[in-house]
Amino acid sequence: MLNAAVWYESQQEDLGKRFLVAVQDALNRIQLNPELYSFVDGDVRRCLTKTFPFGVLFRIEPNVIAVMAVMHLHRDPDYWKNRTGQ
Repeated sequence: MLNAAVWYESQQEDLGKRFLVAVQDALNRIQLNPELYSFVDGDVRRCLTKTFPFGVLFRIEPNVIAVMAVMHLHRDPDYWKNRTGQ
């Protein structure tokens, strides 16, 4: 996520900041209603960011929402699967 923000910022001033705001917005939406989002693999769900081609992959666990990845939608879709979130 931070690498993407740096890259966006190098493309246009404040674009990296707007990317981080979009990710934070997605995290806020997840926190408000995590069960709203569809499953993409097993018990992992995905919330898309607005404007940027990224999704936040997360798992609902007891007492916590575990973010697995903030992934570019055009990247290898399975790259995050070795993450346990612990």
